[in-house]
Order: sequence, then C-alpha cells, then structure tokens
Amino acid sequence: MFLFVVGLLNSILTYLVFRHPNCRQTGSGMYLHVSSIVSGLAISTLTMKFWFVVVTHIYQSTDRHILLGGCISIEIALKLFLYISNWLNAFVAIERVITVIKGIHFNKSKSKCIARWTLRLLPFVILGSMSHEFIYRGLFDDYEEQRVWCVFHYSQSIQNYSTTIQLFHFIVPFLMNLFSAVFIIFSLARRRVVIQNQQRYAEQFLAQLKKNKQLIVSPIVLVILSVPRLLITLFSGCVKASRSPWLYLLGYLVSFIPAVFVFIIFVLPSSTYKKLFRTMIIRWRRRFFR
Repeated sequence: MFLFVVGLLNSILTYLVFRHPNCRQTGSGMYLHVSSIVSGLAISTLTMKFWFVVVTHIYQSTDRHILLGGCISIEIALKLFLYISNWLNAFVAIERVITVIKGIHFNKSKSKCIARWTLRLLPFVILGSMSHEFIYRGLFDDYEEQRVWCVFHYSQSIQNYSTTIQLFHFIVPFLMNLFSAVFIIFSLARRRVVIQNQQRYAEQFLAQLKKNKQLIVSPIVLVILSVPRLLITLFSGCVKASRSPWLYLLGYLVSFIPAVFVFIIFVLPSSTYKKLFRTMIIRWRRRFFR
C-alpha cells in the first residue's frame, strides 16, 4: 500500500509538470508526459494484482474463469506498462542525442510529429511481440501446496522466443540510454576543448562526466533495478516462489521502482523541470492560502 501511495503521488506530480505546454514543446516532453500516465497505470495494476492474489488465496473456491482472466490480463498489462516505460525512457535519451547533434537547427515541430506517431504505434508493437502470452499463459494446479499458479505452457521454441523478446525489451532500451549518455558527454567535452584550447580533452571529459554524471548513473540504476524482475521472469518455472516468498516479492517490487519514481528520475535532476515545478507549487500556495 505504501508503494501505491508513493508511486501514485510521483505519477501525479510528474503529470502536472509535463501537462504544462512549455514542457511539451519537444518530443522528449511528450514522452515524459505519457510516461507519467503509464507510471500511474503500472502502480495501479500492481496494486490490483496484489489484492487479486490475496483475495483468491483467501477464497480458494474462486471460479477458474476468473483466475484465468486475472492471470492473463493483469500480468500482461504489467509487462506492457513496464516495457512502454523502458522504451519511453530510451526515446527521451535518443532525442537528447539528436538535440546535441543538431544544436540550434533542431526541429521541434518534426520532433513532436515523430513523438505522436511513436506514442500511437508503441503499445501495438509491444502487444504484437507479446501475442504468445495470450495463447500459452494458463493455470497450473499445485496439489502439493494446494494452490493454483499462473504459468506458461509452451514448447522449447516458444520459450526461446519469449526469452528473446524479454531480453529485447530489457537490454535494447538500456543500451540506448547508456550509449546516448556516453555520446552526449563526449560531444560536450569535445566542444569545450574546441572553445577552450588550453584544456586537454581528458580534463574536459572528466569535467563533463562529473557535471553530467546523472546521464550515466540513471541508466545503470534503471537496469540494476530491473534485473530482479528479469531473473524472476526467466526462471520462474524452475524455482518456486513459496520457498523464499519475501525474497521473491522484494525482487519483484524492486523492478517497479523506475516506473514508479519517474518524478525523482527525470524532474528533480533537471533544472528546467524543477524550476517549473517550483513555480507551480508557488502558484498553488497563493491560490489556496491567500
């Protein structure tokens, strides 16, 4: 419940910041605006899954059609929101690279146009890649523990495909974030060297790395926090969660931190977004306490 309240609060604050037209003048602002909505949906779905598991565990006579519906819809929705969040973060990083390359010639209108089409197509592309889950996800009766599990029933080829898709939605966005961060820092350092000839490239690189360290730290933190869910997803068929339920639950919840704390990851490190947020808070204070 604590994670739901904190996550929903972060989602609302992020949404209010990026609802401002000044924050959506480029594609990255539009991506972050949608990311705030996806964050709220992810934490709401996670809370729904928690109560679904609790209720169905208490009332073990729950109809199997309800169990199957929850097994398919809730788990797939969670994956969808997490994958969308991963790709939106990556698209923000890519647009930052384009901004550095283009400089003053960066076309904001074209950026917004690309973002609109990307946001429209992204959910359908992800769902298409996950189509096998609608077919092969089902229920498994564990007579030893007297409970029902939500599992996959598929062949080795489908399992290989599922693993590939999960790795794709996990690794590719991370690499896009990481390489974008490295490129931006190298580019800024090279430009500084051109402007200030007296400083060596290595010195400028270290200076830019220190100044923009969040560009490197953020993607690394994102991937570290996502590793537990990846391992749980890949090896859930080999290890029973009941043998170490708290460790399993902790690893599962940790992977939702990036999607839940969008405000902390993207708004607070940015001087522009943080300034706009402070202005918004001051305006609200004047409105409600005058």
